[in-house]
Amino acid sequence: MPVGTSQAVPAPVVASPEALATEIRLRAVQMIAPQGFGYLGQALSSAEQVAGLFATLRLGTDRLVCSPGHYIIGPFAAAVALGLLGTDAITQYGKNESPIEAIGTERSPVVDYTCGSLGQGLSAAVGFALSDQLRNHDAFTYAMISDGELEEGQIWEAALFAAHHRLGSLIVTLDANNSQVDGPVDSITTLEPIAAKWQAFGWHAIDLDGHDVHAIMTALAEAKTDTARPSILICRTSTLHGLTCLPESADGHFIKLPPALADTAVVELESRLKEQRA
Repeated sequence: MPVGTSQAVPAPVVASPEALATEIRLRAVQMIAPQGFGYLGQALSSAEQVAGLFATLRLGTDRLVCSPGHYIIGPFAAAVALGLLGTDAITQYGKNESPIEAIGTERSPVVDYTCGSLGQGLSAAVGFALSDQLRNHDAFTYAMISDGELEEGQIWEAALFAAHHRLGSLIVTLDANNSQVDGPVDSITTLEPIAAKWQAFGWHAIDLDGHDVHAIMTALAEAKTDTARPSILICRTSTLHGLTCLPESADGHFIKLPPALADTAVVELESRLKEQRA
């Protein structure tokens, strides 16, 4: 169920965003373990962002856009952790005909919009925010994007449009993990200075540690007060963060997780989660 539908949805209680980030990692491991590989790195790098978003957004009112379709594993994992999806969703992840897909599509639950082709999600988020502005609708649109998507021209067209229309209800989290399928992002295209570019486009830009969930929540709260322009949180992250058992040589874009390593990862994350909830 999309988080921004008009249907009433009981709001989940996020007692500890830090613990939720750990559970997102745990559920993501459990999702890809049967296949032995998958988009675990995207969940590891974005876990705190997803936790902060689910602790902030108002279900049934605000919208959530996940632009890079393979990042959908993070919202799926959060939804399972919060009871918005049943635990059976873990066993259905990535299977043929399942709506719990490895790469999101138009039928993906939990989010209001996701896409396979990179760079398109921000345009959809801009459309949602503009619609709310025209209707005087009290709602925020949150959009997850990745640093690799900044290589797409459509991102910058959407950014210009959003600033021109002063879409203060649009808040973007940028997962700056310097990882894409071709290798490190900075070896493919020079993106820095990222914050200065968005500021030049008329955005409120906040550069922060993307693995500090409290900093993320503070930045989200700050962004909500800037009603005259859209905001972007540039979250500096790593695709191997939060799981010490992974080898340093692991390919963060598409992590291999053989059974023994998956079991070790589950034990590590369950132990951490128990400590955080104590």
